[in-house]
Amino acid sequence: MIESNYSFETRCLSPLVKVFADEELTHPSFIQATSLRNEVFSFQIAYKFVGEPIKNINVDVQSDFQIPVRVRSVGLVPSEYPSFYDHDDQILRSTPGLYPDPLYPIGEEGMIGYPNQWRSVWVTVSVDNKDEPGLHKITIKFTNHHGDKMGEEKFILEVIPVELPEQQLIHTEWIHSDCLAVHYGVEVFSEKYWELVDSYIKTASDHGINMILTPLFTPPLDTDIGGERPTVQLVEVEKQADKYYFNFDKLTRWIDICLRRGIKYIEFSHFFTQWGANYAPKIIASIDGQKEKVFGWDTDASSDKYKSFLSQFLPQIAQYIKDKHLENQVYFHISDEPNLEHMESYKNASEIMLTYLSEFSIMDALSDYEFYKNGLVKIPIPATDHIEPFLNNGVPNLWTYYCNAQYKQVSNRFLNFPSVRTRIIGYQLYKHDIKGFLHWGYNFWFSQYSHKAIDPFKNTDADISFPSGDAFLVYPGEDGPIESIRLEVFFDALQDLRALQLLESLIGKNEVIELVEGQLEGPITFKEYPWNSEWLLGIREQINRKITKSLNLKITRETS
Repeated sequence: MIESNYSFETRCLSPLVKVFADEELTHPSFIQATSLRNEVFSFQIAYKFVGEPIKNINVDVQSDFQIPVRVRSVGLVPSEYPSFYDHDDQILRSTPGLYPDPLYPIGEEGMIGYPNQWRSVWVTVSVDNKDEPGLHKITIKFTNHHGDKMGEEKFILEVIPVELPEQQLIHTEWIHSDCLAVHYGVEVFSEKYWELVDSYIKTASDHGINMILTPLFTPPLDTDIGGERPTVQLVEVEKQADKYYFNFDKLTRWIDICLRRGIKYIEFSHFFTQWGANYAPKIIASIDGQKEKVFGWDTDASSDKYKSFLSQFLPQIAQYIKDKHLENQVYFHISDEPNLEHMESYKNASEIMLTYLSEFSIMDALSDYEFYKNGLVKIPIPATDHIEPFLNNGVPNLWTYYCNAQYKQVSNRFLNFPSVRTRIIGYQLYKHDIKGFLHWGYNFWFSQYSHKAIDPFKNTDADISFPSGDAFLVYPGEDGPIESIRLEVFFDALQDLRALQLLESLIGKNEVIELVEGQLEGPITFKEYPWNSEWLLGIREQINRKITKSLNLKITRETS
């Protein structure tokens, strides 16, 4: 048994709490909630061990859910650069230190009880369509290496017998397959490379990411002028004099992986360089059997030779899409994040693209309304702190995004942000009828401008470039991704959005907005919203109860 000079304390917590090892736990217990079917529900159990360090703490789970309840240990990662110097007040802390984020599988060796530190485990319940409606008890027991009980918590999850509807929002988090190849030390397009791509795409799909950035050519993103990233070009190019010939076999393999994993949309990488559309991306071609770089930073975007290349390639990729019956599932990019000073170069690039691809969706992250007003992009993707002109002008099928620059007032996912500030995005996307959400960093494990590779377990800020948490949502595990608190919380936001849409189908949007905003001081916008996690948890419970009432559901099952 545990000796008398040891103590072990536990507490059930909501998924919106971040448990810091060097901070006393003041959050109230969270022991009961509701869930729809086809929903993934999470909660935490914090634990504190007082005494000499103890190893081999095991966690046992008892429940009657069809899919086994998953428990992972919340790990800590360092942050030397948690926020910009002029951050707002809605942060957890601004000091460097260890922040909770990665979710580690608990192996046979169990966990460690660190003296006088609060740590936590993350509990995930995948509610199946076959799970009985009503109350379900989940028992989490902590034991030592002898099997003696150290602590125990119980959580009650009430299953509402209606399915969470399919996600309508298009959501892309840019996957960087060159980061996979470099970190794991595998050759691009080797079988191990394809296995890693498959694994990371599966995790993305499991968390509501239903669009995948697809590198027709090596994406011209996050590089200095003259710099290069490892070649991940999916389209094989052969050059004979002024003629180009294309092989799409690798592209087909990539798309097949995406579709098999439930990805619905394919997002083709940019045809012009970032921040201005002034140059061509790096493109490798075979010339007389030798691989050579035929385009890159030395190629003016409006040059005749690049125009000639595009005039041959774009009709063929268009035909490929039609042959694969993907016309309604593909999206193209011109150039990422142009500013007004780039209007002329972007206009030239846009005209080339529209000449050959006008029948397809073309989108870009850009925050000045003039680009859309002048007809240069079909689908503008403004940042959340620059979206008002687009909303005010009724832009249809509007998307939005955020990155490191959106650190004041708006939602984001930095390590030092409270989780409520990450999850609120679901309500904002719903209210404003946003069609898609984009973020650049699913697994960017390079320094800024891709100068070098970094170890994401030690460097969470792209080498002191972006606040910790901006550049990636997953960590590299031995054979695949290790998920994060932030990935799970953003997925909760997407599930909130789906629940809101379900309720709208029953009572109408005006009534849903009235329910959500009825007791708030003002309407929800991208810059104004409730910061209180209890409000967010409570309003989701009200939504679930309203769904139950609207469908006249009677739930009688009780826990034993």
